[in-house]
Amino acid sequence: MKKLKLPALVYLIFFFMNTTTSSAAGLAKISYTVSFPEAQAHYVDVEMNITGLAQPSLEVKMPVWAPGSYLVREFAKNIESLSANTKGKEITALKINKNTWKINTAGLTSVTIKYKVYAFELSVRTSFIDVSHAFLSSTGIFLFPKGMLAQPSTITIKPYKDWNKVSTSLEMVNGDVFTRTAPNYDILYDSPLEIGTQDVFDFDVDGTHYEVAMYGGGNYDKERLKVDMAKIIREEAAVYAENPNKHYTFIVHNKQRNGGGLEHLSSTVLGASRDQYGNERGYHGFLGLVAHEHFHLWNVKRLRPIALGPFDYDNENYTTNLWIAEGFTAYYQNMILRYAGLSTPEGYLGDMASDINTVENQPGTKVQPLSESSFDAWIKSYRPNENSYNTGISYYDKGAVIGMLLDLEIINNSNGKYSLNDVMKYMYNTYYKTKKRGYTDAEFKAGFEKFAGKNLDDFYAKYINGLAAIKYDKYLGYAGYKLTDDLAASNDPTLGVFFNQRNIITTVVRGGAGWVDGLNVNDQITNIDDTPVTDLNAVIKGKKVGDKIVVTVSRDGQSFKIPVTLKRNDNVNYKITEVPNATPQQLAVRKKWLRL
Repeated sequence: MKKLKLPALVYLIFFFMNTTTSSAAGLAKISYTVSFPEAQAHYVDVEMNITGLAQPSLEVKMPVWAPGSYLVREFAKNIESLSANTKGKEITALKINKNTWKINTAGLTSVTIKYKVYAFELSVRTSFIDVSHAFLSSTGIFLFPKGMLAQPSTITIKPYKDWNKVSTSLEMVNGDVFTRTAPNYDILYDSPLEIGTQDVFDFDVDGTHYEVAMYGGGNYDKERLKVDMAKIIREEAAVYAENPNKHYTFIVHNKQRNGGGLEHLSSTVLGASRDQYGNERGYHGFLGLVAHEHFHLWNVKRLRPIALGPFDYDNENYTTNLWIAEGFTAYYQNMILRYAGLSTPEGYLGDMASDINTVENQPGTKVQPLSESSFDAWIKSYRPNENSYNTGISYYDKGAVIGMLLDLEIINNSNGKYSLNDVMKYMYNTYYKTKKRGYTDAEFKAGFEKFAGKNLDDFYAKYINGLAAIKYDKYLGYAGYKLTDDLAASNDPTLGVFFNQRNIITTVVRGGAGWVDGLNVNDQITNIDDTPVTDLNAVIKGKKVGDKIVVTVSRDGQSFKIPVTLKRNDNVNYKITEVPNATPQQLAVRKKWLRL
């Protein structure tokens, strides 16, 4: 947009106002004190002190979302009892919208703001407090002064009773574990804090110090984790030829059942099941989670879509590139385990086949393009409903598959000279390190084309922005592989619904028998052909494709008989298998791809 010329007087006023605001922000000093007098009731008390003010009014705001988790979560809903004072004298703090309070600071140089935050949602993106620990996800705890996101702040922690540890990537002040500092709010909001008596172990990898904070116990083997996590870290750093951190923190919440992770600039929060470390499948899954979230310290936290930084903490931040930011990270989580020797070639191919099956068995893959899945993350991905299976696709799963296709395309077209690793390193150096900004969709596409040596307009039109069926065998064929479907010859009948242990329908599959003949989500199936149902799977398995049955359902307290014609279960169960008589070119691609 062309910049308009302002009349001289208006320009001078505009310049003066902005200079004054900037100067006021530059003089302000901000500190917080957090304490836990009611930890048993899940509260943290926050005192925010701002000095050096020189402005008629001050607005303080709470972010509405947490970077890395693309959903407006309205963290201000957990704030209560907010008040403001200066030198002990109360002043009005008027709430002017859902996440903003305005304070009259005319003639004042300092203000103290006190408030309580209720925290009882233990996830990787939300805060939780009880008598055993406090996990503070910073975006839901610390208000920020409008116009002062670049300001540093200090956090003083007054721990509850016997809490004696703080695990965070924020630096200590004068060696005090309970006093931390952040150079700006982007860093503060990217630095969660675990406070309590967590089990902590550490290790070093090529000059970077790693701290692992384990909350909740578990059957983990620290020494084994140190060795295997170091292997993962080393291989990931090798992709980018550097580790930008001197210190990195893993915060792990071990519960009876748990999962998920959230990346940060110099730390991550992982959810794990405390007993999963004792079996190889569970342990492998945890290492995959480590590999995924740690890979994010490059991909998305530094190498990022241009829309994802500087952040707008008041609104959604839209991008069509989460299939790169998250999907490629999902691709690399398996590939890195292969690089590190923590999975076999067969195991890796099994993981990729699983991703392909997830994509191909979901009707939504024929409805929602991959780029749209990313853009609509804010309203769809984190808000699934009973019909999401039919209308959308995960940018994690399909993004991982696209990562595989492009990796194979680049390796094949360059005769093994390049791989997707070279694209990631090039984009990191070009946009994060040199241009110091995010990338556009077109710029990343140009990066792919640079190393693939070909135009990818058709690829993008079909697989990124379109709904074309993926030609898997073309790309797998570069490495002498193909897909085989274990269910190709099956003729099993299906009702075309998912249901729970009470035979209550949770999803009706698009195009299936239930979809066509009118079964609904929340219907409870009570009878098939007037016979009471206990094991619905067994009943359907005993039928044939084309059989006409009468399904009795309880719907909203009423009984209905619905005729249904059973259809063939057209799900696939692909495996990646070798083609016979692979050529030397195919074997060379395979060797490069799988590190054989």
